[in-house]
Amino acid sequence: MTKTLVRNESSILEQIKETITEKSVELLHLQFVDLEGILKHVTVTTVQLEDVVEGKMMFDGSSITGFSPINQSDLYLQPDLHTFAVLPWTVEEGYSEARFLCSVKNPDGSLFKGDTRNVLKKTMERAADHGYTISVGPELEFFLFKTDEDGYPTRELGDRAGYFEPSPHDLGERVRLEIYRALKAMGFTIEASHHEVAEGQHEINFKYADALTAADLATTYKWVVKTVAKKFGLHATFMPKPAFGINGSGMHVNMSFFEGSQNAFYDSSDELELSEKAYQFIAGVLENVKSFAAVTNPLVNSYKRLVPGYEAPCYLAWSASNRSALIRIPAKRGLATRVELRCPDPSSNPYLTFAVIAAAGLDGIEKRLEVPAPVNEDIFHMTDDRRAELGIENLPGSLKEAIVELEASEFGAKALGEHVYSEYVSLKTAEWDRYRTAVHSWEIENYQAKF
Repeated sequence: MTKTLVRNESSILEQIKETITEKSVELLHLQFVDLEGILKHVTVTTVQLEDVVEGKMMFDGSSITGFSPINQSDLYLQPDLHTFAVLPWTVEEGYSEARFLCSVKNPDGSLFKGDTRNVLKKTMERAADHGYTISVGPELEFFLFKTDEDGYPTRELGDRAGYFEPSPHDLGERVRLEIYRALKAMGFTIEASHHEVAEGQHEINFKYADALTAADLATTYKWVVKTVAKKFGLHATFMPKPAFGINGSGMHVNMSFFEGSQNAFYDSSDELELSEKAYQFIAGVLENVKSFAAVTNPLVNSYKRLVPGYEAPCYLAWSASNRSALIRIPAKRGLATRVELRCPDPSSNPYLTFAVIAAAGLDGIEKRLEVPAPVNEDIFHMTDDRRAELGIENLPGSLKEAIVELEASEFGAKALGEHVYSEYVSLKTAEWDRYRTAVHSWEIENYQAKF
């Protein structure tokens, strides 16, 4: 670590200590995510701050999904000081709590290969070898459901409003306001908040950041949304398709590469004002998206969103404006030039999702892949023959198909690393087998009386 970095870390730590004193912080939550992106934490007192900062807090990795075998279970948490935040819902007179997001280390101090935050760091290092930094802006949608007397979610949606509707129809407006306030207090820059297309569906957008920070923000966002919703007697879910017959929830991922202060995807001399690197990035994502769909769309339920008729992109094509295409280029140019991938959903692990998208784009740049022609027609309403004529393929139609694609390609192991790749395939294969062998309510309703 250079002297400059040491000074910066020291300065940040002093600011943290001042905040702990000023806000009367007593407890520190040391947070990390498991293989699926589910947030975990270990709670300690602020008396242990020095040990926390030095990465001395140990935990049992064998108890975490996709981490360590029981005979190699000791792992350590290394907090990222930039992620320190006081939790606004804990603040009382003379008391509050705070958190750090952490990377996971081995006992020898090396980065643990099963930590998905470290997987994204490796991808960022690969981009840096080419002179790029990765900028990401995710857009996560969620549903609000009413809860029963015990606090468990029901099937009843929180409201019946539609796209951009205000109160009194939008009963989630007050909830979104409180989420906004909590996120702002934790350092987010909020850009927009609104009711989404489906009943009970909402979206709050925050400003783009470097890939690691964006994944940290997405992880924090999901936690804050759920925590605040619970205070209102509601359950927030990032399940991609929680209700039949209405749109599901996506996590559109906007990504760009920067070379210093310049956007590497922008070229004013091009007809679409896109650079050669941007076209190669798009080509790399299109070539590899089937291979990484099991990561960006990780649930059995994910593939019930990716069907025609509900605005979810399931066709492999790109366009400068066409929202029915898998990849869209939003209208803004210059520093705001970016590639939007529309298939990921918010149940995915943000660290892995951003890693595989960036890795796919880097593949396209390294191999100088040729991008296919854009498709500006409405793909949703094309005939099968027209899609075949244009060579438009489909995303995998089920988690099983996505797992097969992941295993059939070399891309997954390269992008994820052998540990995460093998653990992830095992986890998702077991998930599919549980689903495949379960007896579902639809089967009972349609077959029990008939046969």
